[in-house]
Amino acid sequence: MDAVRLIVASGRALAAGGEVPEVLTEVWQVQALAQAIGSRLAVYGPPELRGEAIGLTELAGRGCGVLRTPELAPGELRAAQLTELGDARQALMRLGTLLGETGIALVGAACAADDEATYWQCVEAIDAADESRDRVLEMLRKLTDRDAELPEREAG
Repeated sequence: MDAVRLIVASGRALAAGGEVPEVLTEVWQVQALAQAIGSRLAVYGPPELRGEAIGLTELAGRGCGVLRTPELAPGELRAAQLTELGDARQALMRLGTLLGETGIALVGAACAADDEATYWQCVEAIDAADESRDRVLEMLRKLTDRDAELPEREAG
């Protein structure tokens, strides 16, 4: 499945909400998807994105690591369904939005947490989602810079 479709599916699942454990499961799914997209961009994406894509992969991995790995049935792991990126800019724009929504969902989960350990898990996951989003925004900036340079090279 292409990245944009998976991002949209993840956004819908995150928006469906639920109790704190369900929200944390969806946050984990988002971070796993961001990790897979970062990895795919690092290998197959535009060369100017490789460094940031590797960084996204590492940060999203950290985002998964601060949360308990959910028990998912076979086929439920959205990141494993990623078969193609499609348009990198479109995927990154949607992923950036999803990571922002993830941070907001985590704030709600932190406020609703029944115990201190879950609260701090949410705080660490907020930080990881924010840093992942920063990497995505940097990749979008690099794509914009690249696109602005292309007409200059062709004219020169």
